[in-house]
Amino acid sequence: MLTEERHQAILRLLDQQSVVKSHELSTLLNASESTIRRDLQELENAGLLERVHGGAKRILNLGFEQDMIEKSTKNTQEKQRIAALAATFVHDGDVIYLDAGSTTLEMLPFLVGKDITVVTNSVHHAAKLGDLNIKTIILGGSLKLSTKAIIGAVGMEQLSHFRFNKAFMGMNGAHLEFGLTTPDPEEAALKRLAIEQTDEAYILIDQTKLNKVTFTKVTDLDKVILLTNHCSPELLEQFQKKTTIKEAAQ
Repeated sequence: MLTEERHQAILRLLDQQSVVKSHELSTLLNASESTIRRDLQELENAGLLERVHGGAKRILNLGFEQDMIEKSTKNTQEKQRIAALAATFVHDGDVIYLDAGSTTLEMLPFLVGKDITVVTNSVHHAAKLGDLNIKTIILGGSLKLSTKAIIGAVGMEQLSHFRFNKAFMGMNGAHLEFGLTTPDPEEAALKRLAIEQTDEAYILIDQTKLNKVTFTKVTDLDKVILLTNHCSPELLEQFQKKTTIKEAAQ
């Protein structure tokens, strides 16, 4: 196995269980413990994990959030598969809420031709929906510059008067213990309200965010349906005890 492949495997395992042991990695990756220790050192130097006695643990940067450009360039194919799955739940006549985010953005091409109304808090999404001739309402309020999302009291007030058949939400983490989280408290409040105002809430979240936690809790897992591109059998079994989780076709 190449060094880069081992590094990716180590990081995927950390995404699932937060702490890994060197001897377990040695067995799983068919590499010597000295090789694993070198891998962990390189990953620590890159700021991707923290070494502890006998292994390593995941770094929790609770308040960090990438901007929209950075998000849009990562895991693109995975997000498109999730978006395609999400769009299958949208039917003619639906009024849906479309949350700001790079994965919900990928839904837009799959909504073309559907007789629906979309409410969104994303300036970016609203512009593209208009280009696609999809009936759109955009919330008013304060603009979050990094993600082009509308947040704040004005948007909350407007949103409180709406009801939706379905809501499609982005999220920064879906954790078995801590539920759904996002770094920004104001954005979390808007997401929470949208989930409360809908009959069905779908969370579009790629596998890198499963069992991750960030600064602000949005809601519990049992309030939503998770849509992801892949979930390991062990993690899938645990999530299924908390919520409904669906995987997109490969």
